[in-house]
Amino acid sequence: MKGHFYKPHCKCVDAKGESKKTKKCNCGASWSFILDVGTDPATGKRKQKKKGGFKSKTEAQEAAALLYAELTQGTYVEEKDITFEEFVKTWEGIYQGNGKTKISTHRVRKHEVGRLMPYFKKLKMKSITRDQYQQALNNLKDNGKKEGVGYADNTLDGIHSTGRAIFKKAVELGIIRNDPTQYAYVPKTQKTIDELEKQEEEVKYLEKEELALFLKTAQEHGLDGDYEAFLTLAYTGMRIGEFTSLRKSDINFQEHTISITKTYYNPSNNMVKYKLLPPKTKTSARTIDVDPIVTDALNNYLTELEAFKAQHSDRYYDKGYIMPNKRKHPGYPRTIKQYELRMERLLVLAGLNTELTPHSLRHTHVSLLAETGTELHEIMDRLGHKDDDTTQQIYLHVTKYKKKEASRKFAELMRGLQKQTDVTQLLPSEGSEEEKP
Repeated sequence: MKGHFYKPHCKCVDAKGESKKTKKCNCGASWSFILDVGTDPATGKRKQKKKGGFKSKTEAQEAAALLYAELTQGTYVEEKDITFEEFVKTWEGIYQGNGKTKISTHRVRKHEVGRLMPYFKKLKMKSITRDQYQQALNNLKDNGKKEGVGYADNTLDGIHSTGRAIFKKAVELGIIRNDPTQYAYVPKTQKTIDELEKQEEEVKYLEKEELALFLKTAQEHGLDGDYEAFLTLAYTGMRIGEFTSLRKSDINFQEHTISITKTYYNPSNNMVKYKLLPPKTKTSARTIDVDPIVTDALNNYLTELEAFKAQHSDRYYDKGYIMPNKRKHPGYPRTIKQYELRMERLLVLAGLNTELTPHSLRHTHVSLLAETGTELHEIMDRLGHKDDDTTQQIYLHVTKYKKKEASRKFAELMRGLQKQTDVTQLLPSEGSEEEKP
């Protein structure tokens, strides 16, 4: 191990002003070491690592020995003087350029990075500690928003996920040695029984009688395509973005199936600036069976659409969408906002809950499938879910009544058996005194 140990800030001097190197130091100066760490590939000169602030020579020697061990084992990392703000730019370039990240996901990540910036922006990556990172999460939970109310658990989970991704990449690139997020935890809100019960009630969907009324209202008073659109959403449980991106080629009218292979993305609600993205998850890409009432309704609508396309062929944006706009920008798929407004209009006419959205029809589909006795894993598969708390919550809410019914039937069965047993006990047994001559 090449290097040496010394006291660079020793103030012990003799009468002539020269350092008393041969005598014991009394000024309390700290120890430092200089150690060769390799060769600079650009200049061919040796590279040295200097580190100080040790209370004793022994501490300096131990630190130097640890550094030397890392060098010989190939685990040495020379941390860089780069700030959090600077490294995030590098990370975003890598994250966006990997070819796997959807635009919508990257947009969410940028928001989450923005929430971490006030805590780490100008700090060097290597100086950010576990305590600092944990305190940031705690602060975001307590009063992260401007109005002084902390972020919800799900939002905080996303922020922490982004933070972990950033620091993990910094470790991989040799920017830092240790990941300050490794043992961090997201502080959770402990909910009361009343809050849990209220949360259960917050999932909004239509009961079967309400759905029938809603679809009847859409059929009788809906605008162009309303009935076909909401009928399909209710009977398939697909996401509104999946429906909006459907093309005629995605529907097999003979086999009565719909293939879901993409989703609609348009955060600005500018009709011509939409994008088609891969499905939300791997399990979201699926082919589902549908009732002929759905394929027949869509086929009839598309037949009428052909006449409209022929009349406006000079300006029709023909990409095969099953539910296009017909006024401004004919042929372009309708925005999700349009469906939300149309549904609200129908809910008002039907006298139903106006807080419901197109996504509520997905929840409605889950509740009705659960009511028919369909297993949870089958519902998950149909909806393109691998796991989803809301779907499970609806399923459990609906099926708990079936469980109560099963309990009631079991109790009735046992009462019947008990009565039968009581009667049997009253009958004379074989060989009793009454049977003897």
